[in-house]
Amino acid sequence: MSPSSERYARQVRFSPFGMEGQKRLAQGFAVVVGMGALGCVIANHLVRAGIGRIRLIDRDIVSWSNLHRQLLYTEADAESGVPKAEAAAAQLRTFNRQVAIEAAAVDLNSGNAESLLADADLIVDGTDHFGVRYLINDVAVKFGIPWIYGGAVGASGMTMTIVPGETPCYRCLFPSPPPPGSTDTCETAGVLPPIVDLIGSLQAMEAIKLLGGYKEQLHGALLHADLWKTDFSKMKTAGARRADCPCCGIRRFDYLEAVVRGKSEAVLCGRETVQIAPAEPLQLHLDEMAERLKSAGRVERNPWLLRLTLEDGITLVLFPDGRVLVQGTGDPDLARRIYDRILAP
Repeated sequence: MSPSSERYARQVRFSPFGMEGQKRLAQGFAVVVGMGALGCVIANHLVRAGIGRIRLIDRDIVSWSNLHRQLLYTEADAESGVPKAEAAAAQLRTFNRQVAIEAAAVDLNSGNAESLLADADLIVDGTDHFGVRYLINDVAVKFGIPWIYGGAVGASGMTMTIVPGETPCYRCLFPSPPPPGSTDTCETAGVLPPIVDLIGSLQAMEAIKLLGGYKEQLHGALLHADLWKTDFSKMKTAGARRADCPCCGIRRFDYLEAVVRGKSEAVLCGRETVQIAPAEPLQLHLDEMAERLKSAGRVERNPWLLRLTLEDGITLVLFPDGRVLVQGTGDPDLARRIYDRILAP
């Protein structure tokens, strides 16, 4: 038996999936949005299972606080501050060189969402950001692309598979994002790794069913699991589509059509880091920036980013598209003042 045929022998032997499912999976293209804990589990399963093509999107870099649950990253990645999308892609290529793996170390927003998502057969949610989920939902409904929602915090999580035109969309069940500070995050409630493995694996299984051509096997529910209490629930979503849903009912794509004005700040989950992003992507020349910033602090450069460490321990991480991570504070106002002091024209 050749290495190629032996690789998938055990999953092909599962008769409900079989060789036909494997062939269809090998022609499939999925985008994973967010390469944190869930994204690592999802992408790992899909690449090892033999998906044809996968695109990994994440705006962040690997940090030490990621390593207990984000299974594709190493201590060397954290020490170097490698973008998660790049580090994950490099690791996954060592698992399966037959898969076409793309890394996009960018911030998904209304300006780039269509170009990054609209060509996919499937979108899988690995993000921890409510606004990004509503944006994914808009693109998925607009272009008729299935997507798989997932979230996990503490020891509990949930997941739901959305097939536009057939199931309720995300906004049918959750009409608007919760108010800021009203829900737990991994920063406030922590997260235990096994819940991530469970939810991410459920998402990956749904992805394999969809891409393998077995849509009738989807679970058709909003699944919830609490591993601390060992409690599981399944809420059927059939009949939950809303004719007055702004997205799939009225087809008003509020999040996709949103206009971003000025710079935006976002506190990243899991550590004291604030992202500051320009309204429009820039083209920074990082080598020139490194030379200019030498007098401001310690400058480090790698192929993807520039890192400036100030005397007070605050670190600024600059990306070629103009995004900056201000590390060492969770206060957006302080991050903005530091940004303006060091970088603003």
